[in-house]
Amino acid sequence: MRSYARIFSYLTAYKARIALYFIFILLSILFSIVSIGMLMPFLQLIFTGKEALPPISGNNYILYSVNHFLQQRVEQEGQLAALAIICWLMILLIAAKNLFLYLAYYTLNPIKHQLVNQLREDLYDKVLQLPIGYFNEKRKGDLMSRMTNDVNEVEVSVIGALEGWIRDPLNIVLTLVFLFTISMPLTLFILILIPVLGLVIGRITRSLKKISNEVAQKFGETLGVLDETLGGLRVIKAFGVESSLREKFKQGNDRLRIARNRIGYRRDLASPLSEVMGVALFTAVLYYGGKLVLQEQLLEASVFIGFLGIFYNMINPAKALSTSFSNMRKGSAAIGRLEEILHAPITVEEVANAVTLTEFTHSIEFKNVRFSYGDVLILDGIDLVIPKGKTIALVGASGSGKSTLADLVPRFHDVSAGEVLIDGINIKNCSLRSLRSLMSIVTQEPIVFNDTIAANIALGQPHATDEEIAKAARIANAHSFILEKEEGYQTNIGDRGTKLSGGERQRLTIARALLKNPPILILDEATSSLDTESERLVQDAINKMMQQRTSIVIAHRLSTIRHADEIIVLQKGKIAERGKHEELIAQNGIYKKLVEWQAVR
Repeated sequence: MRSYARIFSYLTAYKARIALYFIFILLSILFSIVSIGMLMPFLQLIFTGKEALPPISGNNYILYSVNHFLQQRVEQEGQLAALAIICWLMILLIAAKNLFLYLAYYTLNPIKHQLVNQLREDLYDKVLQLPIGYFNEKRKGDLMSRMTNDVNEVEVSVIGALEGWIRDPLNIVLTLVFLFTISMPLTLFILILIPVLGLVIGRITRSLKKISNEVAQKFGETLGVLDETLGGLRVIKAFGVESSLREKFKQGNDRLRIARNRIGYRRDLASPLSEVMGVALFTAVLYYGGKLVLQEQLLEASVFIGFLGIFYNMINPAKALSTSFSNMRKGSAAIGRLEEILHAPITVEEVANAVTLTEFTHSIEFKNVRFSYGDVLILDGIDLVIPKGKTIALVGASGSGKSTLADLVPRFHDVSAGEVLIDGINIKNCSLRSLRSLMSIVTQEPIVFNDTIAANIALGQPHATDEEIAKAARIANAHSFILEKEEGYQTNIGDRGTKLSGGERQRLTIARALLKNPPILILDEATSSLDTESERLVQDAINKMMQQRTSIVIAHRLSTIRHADEIIVLQKGKIAERGKHEELIAQNGIYKKLVEWQAVR
């Protein structure tokens, strides 16, 4: 049950509601049992015309009281009046049973829905907290599968069975207690046979968890192929690989179908098998009880029929309980996959009593910084000082550590050794919010959201006025194309900005960075994927944005960083060369080769 610990922890906030549910369901069960128990006096009155005698055990106070009351009515008003009383009592008891059943569901339903909401919110919060490196190891399709399919599985299989965890065991226990008061030998006979039913159902449900986990994995793989297809349709069509992608998706989908069939066969077997076992148990009770009536005369026929009615009322809760356990087995696999996310370590954590940075006044400093990703050393012995107001360019071959070095400043990763300091304060001792409030980042791939142009520009400044948004757009060379849109700043740009060109999307991200007005800029190859005209407009916007700011520029096109205050050339995670453009050209080293190579291109 440890896998359900999180679900139970959510329930602690609803103790009062759960107690109320318990009371309502208890009353519903009691009224249900008593209403069926009314069959006994009804049958005796109909078939014998005599008083409905109490059971042989003589210890069922409820039935004894009903018998005594009916006997008085027969003597005073006749048998037909007593029969009418029984019918009215049965109607009232059934109505009371269903009233309290409705109140129980009315009490429980908000709890179930809130549990699912809380689980989704916890997952989303954890995704926001996890470091960037975590998502480099995971397929996006698998993560989406966990947050959709697995959450739905928990909702249906585990939380959907929540009501049965209280209702069905309580129903079975109370029914057995009532049956004991009617006939102890017959009830003991039932208790001997019930474990057999449990063992048979248990053998089926034990395999469900393993197969459920397999289904979830196959679904994640299929969703991953779909995500890659939607993101790369232009390339797929351009290279004519539709058939191979179709085959890849078909194979994954077929594996998913086979796994789902396997789990369906076992899950669907639980209900009919439990029904067959239940009927077998009922007929065994029917035979043994008949023997008590016909041979040993330990029971009256009317009492035995009432006993059977109450016992049959217990079979459905027993079936529901066995189905709940099979669903819980199936749902535990989904919970396990969700717990992998919820228990994933947060490697970038905020210390207690963290320093709040309110301004940037002096410098960013790297002191003997090393960074490893797993067993792979990415950065080794980086010593670098970036004074306020200066522009530092990072260049080097792919995989040399440029982006990783820039990502250390906003603490997207934490250093493996050494320190990163802002104004002499180790950034590990700073609050993440205040640290990142000093920075804006413009990436190679412009990240925009399915919202209006104004909302995208004001992403980090939700209270910005229309004038402030428009001012940032003008500096970013975006204002003119925005006004050409039918709805201007209120134009929705579509999923991932598909209604805009690459250059237009990039200028929006620059306007967003400008509106935030940070003292530190991190520019990660912001113009490398643009055409010449778009690059000119974007580069002009970047030059305006960099004025009087401290900038870390990851350069792909070396022509854009000729005027940087210092150029850092990285090779295999180390600083190989450093200096101004002219100084590095004069060294006739790595940087000069990179410049010449780009010139040839």
